[in-house]
Amino acid sequence: MSLNDPQWGNRGGNDNDKPGGSRRPNDGPPDLEELWRDFNNKLSGVLGKKNGGGGNGGGGDGPRMPNIDFNPRFVGSGLGLLAGLVAVVWLASGFYIVDASQRGVVLQFGSFKETTEPGLRWRLPYPIQSHELVNLNGVRTIEIGYRGSERNKVLKEALMLTDDENIVNIQFAVQYILKDPVEYLFNNRHPDEAVMGAAETAVREIVGKSKMDFVLYEGREQIATQAAKLMQDILDRYKSGILISKVTMQNAQPPEQVQAAFDDAVKAGQDRERQKNEGQAYANDVIPKAKGTAARLMEEAEGYRSRVIASAEGDASRFKQVVTEYAKAPEVTRQRMYLDTMQQIFSNTSKVMVDAKGQGNLLYLPLDKLMQAGAVPAVAGAAPAEGVTNAPVRNGTPLGGEVPPQVEAAPKVGGGAYSSGSREGSLRSRDREGR
Repeated sequence: MSLNDPQWGNRGGNDNDKPGGSRRPNDGPPDLEELWRDFNNKLSGVLGKKNGGGGNGGGGDGPRMPNIDFNPRFVGSGLGLLAGLVAVVWLASGFYIVDASQRGVVLQFGSFKETTEPGLRWRLPYPIQSHELVNLNGVRTIEIGYRGSERNKVLKEALMLTDDENIVNIQFAVQYILKDPVEYLFNNRHPDEAVMGAAETAVREIVGKSKMDFVLYEGREQIATQAAKLMQDILDRYKSGILISKVTMQNAQPPEQVQAAFDDAVKAGQDRERQKNEGQAYANDVIPKAKGTAARLMEEAEGYRSRVIASAEGDASRFKQVVTEYAKAPEVTRQRMYLDTMQQIFSNTSKVMVDAKGQGNLLYLPLDKLMQAGAVPAVAGAAPAEGVTNAPVRNGTPLGGEVPPQVEAAPKVGGGAYSSGSREGSLRSRDREGR
């Protein structure tokens, strides 16, 4: 049979109309219509149906569809089995697992129902109940003023105004955890954005009350601590269920447009501090010396004052005593005062020149020689020393003669002074004359 034969694939004759017609093995490929009928018959047998005959006519050219009668009892049991299977799967969808670092939040028709602890849990399946898993131990981080790296600046967030009307560029990061999953899920629509807004607000408030030097240098840690406390207060008022764990200042510097001028100002400030330190060092060296000198002068003046006062008080006391004794014996007291005065005068001189009135002679009293002569016997314990030449002189020439070491006082000549060999002899002779 040729492939162009229009009857290829169909069996000729009346054998096509017979359900049990035979087919010769060499008549060509199987008939498609017969295959379709066999498939329908087998499907009807599986589903408990029966073939209702040629519903489309016996000798038509097109395929004949069988008439199928459904069994209600079989269909009901199949639907029940299918419904049970669907119910089991639906109930099994209510199981869920909560990790140790998580908490489960069960919602019933979208409203909060309860929170569940870690472990295998079950709830009513959707749409009656649903659940949310919230990680409480995970540290979350937001970045203010930059994204990812400090070079990726977000100037809208980073530029802030200080109290002395200077602009600074501040970049910082905030780390936080969750302390209440219910508040975190239901009290705020976007809690992470609330953290960012609270962080920026807190830092701007603190920087706005601080000087630029404080923000850039010594005040970073204080600003971070104060910002964390203020952020926590704001989030607690929002009831966000968030706990701020740490605020880290990544960078704080002036804007790039004024960086050169700011560097010059910093250098000038450093020079000022250096000069202040040098001046303070010089002051620390000079001031103690000046204070020491002033203290020494004050002590000396105080000592001089005390000495003068004590001396004056002693003189006054002695004068009072002298006045008392003078009132008792005026002549004796006067003579005694004269002798004491002369003793003080002669104790400071070793030579005395006496002018005798009326004769024009100068008497020379070598008191130093007399004192030495008197001291030799006392020290050596020997015989009396030899005499010392002690004669009157005229124009510097002795008149001759030797006198003993102790010379008595010469007679008083016309109001002149007394000449004596020694200070003690003169005092005794004057004492006798006074008597």
